[in-house]
Order: sequence, then C-alpha cells, then structure tokens
Amino acid sequence: MTEYIFVSVFAVVALVIVLGILFLSMVLGPRKANTEKQIAYECGMLPSEEAKGRFPVRFATIAMLFIIFDIEVVFMYPWAVALDELKLFGLVEMVIFITILAIAYVYIWGRGGLEWD
Repeated sequence: MTEYIFVSVFAVVALVIVLGILFLSMVLGPRKANTEKQIAYECGMLPSEEAKGRFPVRFATIAMLFIIFDIEVVFMYPWAVALDELKLFGLVEMVIFITILAIAYVYIWGRGGLEWD
C-alpha cells in the first residue's frame, strides 16, 4: 500500500504544477486581442482562399493506408525476435500473415488506391 502513497503524492504535485502554470499564464499573459494574432496563418503572408479549403479525400485515404501497412509491419518485429523459439509454427504463421498482407496490397494497387492524382 505504501507504493500508492508515492504515486498519489506525485499526482498531487503534478496537478499543483499544472494548475499553477495555468494560473500564471492567465495572470501574466497578454489580455488584448490583436487582429494579426487572430489570423490563422502567421507566416507574414496573408492567407489565400485555397488555404481554407478542404483536403482531398485521396490524401486521407493514402494516409490511412500508410498507417495500416505500417502497423502491420510493426507486428513482424516480435516475430523476428522470437523466431528461434517459434520454429516451424512461427514461420508458417508469418507466411500466412505476409500472404494476407500481400493480397491486400495487390488489391489496393489494382484499384488505384496508391495513385496520387
């Protein structure tokens, strides 16, 4: 039970620090709103209308495909580490896994999901 006392003291100290920083930012921070600070794009140039536009759906699709295939590849690392212990069973399981991944990749490639038009 004494381990939880240290964790709770740490949580209380963290909460006090966070609340203190928030309080100090409200007290010491600037209060007047500036029109230049209200602009969403602050690089020194005025934003054009296309900066406020929507992203194309193709961008989101390719980003999701990258995340999916990236996560699938991360699953191969534990297999490579434990390959000696898994022996033939691990090899067969990974061949099945890579086959399913390759089928999905070929399907997406065939449908034009990797085209950046």
